[in-house]
Amino acid sequence: MSMVKNITVALLSVFLITSCGTYRKNIMLQVGEELSPSDSEELNLETNYTIQTNDILKLEVFTNKGERIIDPDFELTKELGANQSNLKPKLEYIVNADGSVKLPMIGIIFLEGKSLREAELLLQNAYGEYYNTPFISLQYINKRVTVIGAVNQVVELKNENMKLIEVLALADAIDNDVIVQNIRLMRGDEIYVLDLSKSDEVQKTNMLLKPGDIIYVEPLRRPFIEAVKDYGPIISLVSSLTAIVVIISNSK
Repeated sequence: MSMVKNITVALLSVFLITSCGTYRKNIMLQVGEELSPSDSEELNLETNYTIQTNDILKLEVFTNKGERIIDPDFELTKELGANQSNLKPKLEYIVNADGSVKLPMIGIIFLEGKSLREAELLLQNAYGEYYNTPFISLQYINKRVTVIGAVNQVVELKNENMKLIEVLALADAIDNDVIVQNIRLMRGDEIYVLDLSKSDEVQKTNMLLKPGDIIYVEPLRRPFIEAVKDYGPIISLVSSLTAIVVIISNSK
């Protein structure tokens, strides 16, 4: 019986070591030297996004300083008719690799590197050649960050200067099954390790996000339970062999 006991203990030890090793390998964005938001004062400076190549822009042009947007007396709606006023042409345009955008009537115009406000003023002047006091509305529709780990979701940055906690809430990424002490944010070649478990640290770690950021939310893992599930067939085989050994030992 001592031999059986020794074999069982040895197998369990190997099983636990293997399960813990597998658990550690599943953690993404591991870093050698941890960075925190306090390592750079520029991380929380509010800035305006600039137009980049492959951005998709939503453009709307209105005449008479945007009178149609307000239309308080519904006069324009009556003139256009209910059905006609609801018709909208394609309003989305992609920024080409050279930073240019092809827009109706004005043709090719270069917008890369400009903020939305700067681009709106430029387009206002361009469309001013065709319309009386045009009002320009320009929006991004593909600025986004990616949340992975406990949840996998792409979150659109509908507003500029959105913060980490706001995005995590939109992705429904924080619950009892995540490790809030080990939130990781990848920006370019740098990875920041953020701790949201302490109230005095939240303001420091609640970083302003930039398009293209990747956020890893580490799920709360249960190594033993997961290992039992993963190595179920092996456990069954070991149990069967142990039972056979016990039977043989008792029959002697």
